[in-house]
Amino acid sequence: MIRNILGSLVALAGAASAVLSPFRDWYDGRAGQDYRVRDLFGGITATESGVLVSILLPFLFAALLVIAGVVLRSRIAVALAGLVVLGFTILWMVRQGQAEGALTVGGDGAGLEVGVANALAGGVLMLIGALLMRGRGAGARSQDRARARREREPVEPYASPPADQVDTWPPTQEPGMSTHTSPWPEPEVDPYTGPDPHDPRTRSYPQAERGPEPGGPGDPRDPVHPPHRPPER
Repeated sequence: MIRNILGSLVALAGAASAVLSPFRDWYDGRAGQDYRVRDLFGGITATESGVLVSILLPFLFAALLVIAGVVLRSRIAVALAGLVVLGFTILWMVRQGQAEGALTVGGDGAGLEVGVANALAGGVLMLIGALLMRGRGAGARSQDRARARREREPVEPYASPPADQVDTWPPTQEPGMSTHTSPWPEPEVDPYTGPDPHDPRTRSYPQAERGPEPGGPGDPRDPVHPPHRPPER
């Protein structure tokens, strides 16, 4: 983590130095923004250049690469940005040397000036930042693969109980009978209708004695004059 932060700061400092270098003098008092990008491939000329088509353009691209590499923790992107800055700077030095016949370094404003030094320093700082950064690393990639594998695999809602704890299913962990029933339908149970009156084993109390049958010898009603309904008025 600390190496990533330190490397990111160094790479960003290099990007800032590279972007600011075209606004400083490069050779004989001529600023870097006055050199066209096409002059680096066809030869240095005295033609003035616009800012967006000058040597600033590849340096801006390199700065965007550094920002993307810092956000994504990509050492390759940061290193590629450093190579872009160094490559265009060295290519300019070659073309300038061909135009002048030789490159000189002087402190009186003649020859290579501070803008070139800023560009070279920016490219070197980007490479150092890429070396300091650890990147995502193999550990992070393996963790990402393991996380993706877990997301693809179906997750069982409840783990099966061990063989010696079959009465703890489902995972309420309450003792008792297992609630894991059979897929077949359960047999229907006849509804309870009470004890059988004809079964002597279910007679817990003696039955009450029955009265005399109607019309029998013990019947108190008059068999000759049976009761009748009163006449209607």
